[in-house]
Amino acid sequence: MELTHPQIGMFAAVAAGLLVGLERGYSQRLLDNGQRVAGFRTFGLIGLLGGVAGLVPDAVAFMLAAGLVAVLAIGYAKGTRLNQLSATTTIAGLLTFVIGMAATRLSPTVALAGAAVMFAILSARQSMHSVLKGMDTGEIEAASRFVLVALVVLPLLPDANLGPYDAWNPRRIWMVVVFVMGVSFVGYVAARRFGQGRGILLVALTGSLVSSTAVTADYARRLRSEPGARGALTAGIAVASIVMFVRVQLLALVLVPRAVPSLALAMAPATIVGTLFGLLAWRGRATQASSAGIANPLGFGAGLFLAGLVAVLSLAARWAHELLGSRGIALLLGLTGLSDVDAAVMTMAGLPAGTLDDHTAGLVLAVPILANTAIKAGMTMAIGRGHGGLRAAIPLIAALFASGLAVAAWSLA
Repeated sequence: MELTHPQIGMFAAVAAGLLVGLERGYSQRLLDNGQRVAGFRTFGLIGLLGGVAGLVPDAVAFMLAAGLVAVLAIGYAKGTRLNQLSATTTIAGLLTFVIGMAATRLSPTVALAGAAVMFAILSARQSMHSVLKGMDTGEIEAASRFVLVALVVLPLLPDANLGPYDAWNPRRIWMVVVFVMGVSFVGYVAARRFGQGRGILLVALTGSLVSSTAVTADYARRLRSEPGARGALTAGIAVASIVMFVRVQLLALVLVPRAVPSLALAMAPATIVGTLFGLLAWRGRATQASSAGIANPLGFGAGLFLAGLVAVLSLAARWAHELLGSRGIALLLGLTGLSDVDAAVMTMAGLPAGTLDDHTAGLVLAVPILANTAIKAGMTMAIGRGHGGLRAAIPLIAALFASGLAVAAWSLA
């Protein structure tokens, strides 16, 4: 016998209620009999009640909902008399009823997904409370500003190519600001949780999987406000670029595998030299003063600086493409890599077969990586000027020269 939609919806409504009830029953397992507002079985019944409400006329459904509200309100009032001041179970009961209605009126899949989200939120009580206990006023204010920038301003910006040569996409450019601020906030939290040194390296490793440039911009900003952490920040800047070297080669392995052997040889000197200088910076961190506090949670200025840089470089790349066309591939990829190394790899992957031989393709692909490294070195010196910016840029400069010389020598050979 084939089940109908209402039957499937009723099963989903009951399953959703039992899922939520499982968590509620477990969380209230230590309470004495008569102190629980609703448990495993009761939530299953609430889900069933919601499923029935989704099948009957609206007037009847309203009466069922009103009756449930009255029962839950009585349970909540009883809990307040017993000093159990938590509205979680009451609200969970109302939501379970609504999910049960959604199972029969809308979609069983939507209902089960809603129940799963409720289960995850309810079961994360301890971890959520631990996070709140560890937060301070600065983190709350920073989170509120980040929410405005990411969830209010970003969606309002047009997702369209504007300006000369259609080089500027406001939403994509603002995404740079959002990501730099996100890296800054995560770095602030990590530093408070794990200590400055470990937090800096952790964010450098993870953040550079998306954008090593954003990590570099934020760390260069922090050179000014965290003098006691300059050694760790310098090491973090080096680590971010090393991760970028590896990440781009893995991307090339997927998109342009024929170019990987020569690209790996070209980037090996940069990776080795950058690692050595990064280790030296990390070892030297203990000799610096450690009295400085942790920086402001949000790097808004660094984000705007990087966004402006991306806008300028995007225009330069579009202009070069208009001027050169298919000629000057290395220059074109180099300009593209100034702001987006991944885009340079994808551009190389889109070239017609036979445009470049395998060896040359790898060497040419090293150009945007080195160009991006040069930009990050210059940005570090500019943002951190007078506060250790030049010293922090040394690993990048050394890596740039090491692989730059190697690429030049192989190109002339």
